[in-house]
Amino acid sequence: MAQKILVVDDERKIRLILTQILSDEGYSVRTAENGEEAIAAVDEFDPDLILMDQNMPGIDGIEAMTRIKEKNPDRTIIIITAYASIPLAVEAVKKGAYDYLVKPFDNEALLIVIRRALERTRLAAEVTSLRKQLQEKYSFDTIIGASPAIMTLFEQMHRVCDTNATVLIQGESGTGKELVARALHYHSRRKDKPLVSVNCGAIPVNLIESEIFGHEKGAFTDARERKIGTFEQANGGTIFLDEIGELPLDAQVKLLRILEDRTITRIGGRERVPVDVRILAATNKDLQKKVAEERFRLDLLYRLNIFTITVPPLRLRKDDISLLVEHFIAKHNRLLGLSVRTVSRTAVEALVGYDWPGNVRDLENAIQSAMILCRNDILKFEDLPMRIRGYPDVTEEQTLETGLDDYVRGFCEKLEKDLILKYLEKYNNNRTLTAEALKISRKTLFNKMKQFGITTAE
Repeated sequence: MAQKILVVDDERKIRLILTQILSDEGYSVRTAENGEEAIAAVDEFDPDLILMDQNMPGIDGIEAMTRIKEKNPDRTIIIITAYASIPLAVEAVKKGAYDYLVKPFDNEALLIVIRRALERTRLAAEVTSLRKQLQEKYSFDTIIGASPAIMTLFEQMHRVCDTNATVLIQGESGTGKELVARALHYHSRRKDKPLVSVNCGAIPVNLIESEIFGHEKGAFTDARERKIGTFEQANGGTIFLDEIGELPLDAQVKLLRILEDRTITRIGGRERVPVDVRILAATNKDLQKKVAEERFRLDLLYRLNIFTITVPPLRLRKDDISLLVEHFIAKHNRLLGLSVRTVSRTAVEALVGYDWPGNVRDLENAIQSAMILCRNDILKFEDLPMRIRGYPDVTEEQTLETGLDDYVRGFCEKLEKDLILKYLEKYNNNRTLTAEALKISRKTLFNKMKQFGITTAE
């Protein structure tokens, strides 16, 4: 679709010339001969760019620009001016014009400025769209559930999201603590500033201070240049410290200092750098127990748990399992190109009856796996992972008869054979697709089929 440009000038000749030049470049052009027409045309035409003459009878170009930007601050406007009025054009740029052009202008220079302005408009639109997507992606609505436990969680989040309070998010692994942190950030007054996540348990102990606080050039052997730490990267926004319970004691001291005076000192540096950050921290550990074991500072715990949010485990919100299953089926139908429509009653009963030690993450993985194995558009009990269906009971007689090693080997071989048969059926006996889905080579698949006596006729 052609980009749209509104040309505003009281001289008919100028309007005709600009229309010809811009139309030849493939732009869709509309004209207005004064400020009043321009204001009316913006709502109807919705231009990507406005070329606005500065000196016009009635409402001049700068006044028209001001009124247009009151309704849409992101509208891109280039002011056209005479040489004698350059100071006014400069003032217009200060008030929000993208640039100005001086009459008479070179056609190529005009087109260069227009291309740059339109590129700026495109990038601004992309940023706005991405921000909107992020806010939607991490809205409270993406935390699926309607159980009393989730309603309590929402209430806690609503109370604290638009404050600058430090928040400690507690919960077992897989409950969605990072999702809560992102929702808090994107519903706060800092949503247009950076959100920087740090997994305190994933960074090597000898690098964690450098990663979080930064270092100066020459601070240690490999410090060949200054490094800005994550606190400085998050300046103005939010820093999310995941697995805060894994932070070493010496780094805890520095973090405590940041919480007290909102400044950081890079490793090897003396300068105290002010930082304006909101701190969200998460843990799946019992920090009180770690304090008792002298592995976490009590004064830091007091600073972190100004407001505490507890994300409930899935076993305490089983009423939400059906909603989560529907959500994950829709998600992975889209991502994997599948067409699972619903879940059988027996499968739902098994899902609700399972304790989910890995919580929501565990449930999503189970649904994704079951969808891949599903033979039609109904996800059935037999498609679920064995840990959910339940392993068959092993009698003492069976074990004594074959021995433990032989029994386990036979059981695994049966499971492997059943899986290969399911995939062969799913892909109409296409061995290449079956091997790719099972993440094994075609040769390995052929050998296993030979081992288990599987023929494509099966």
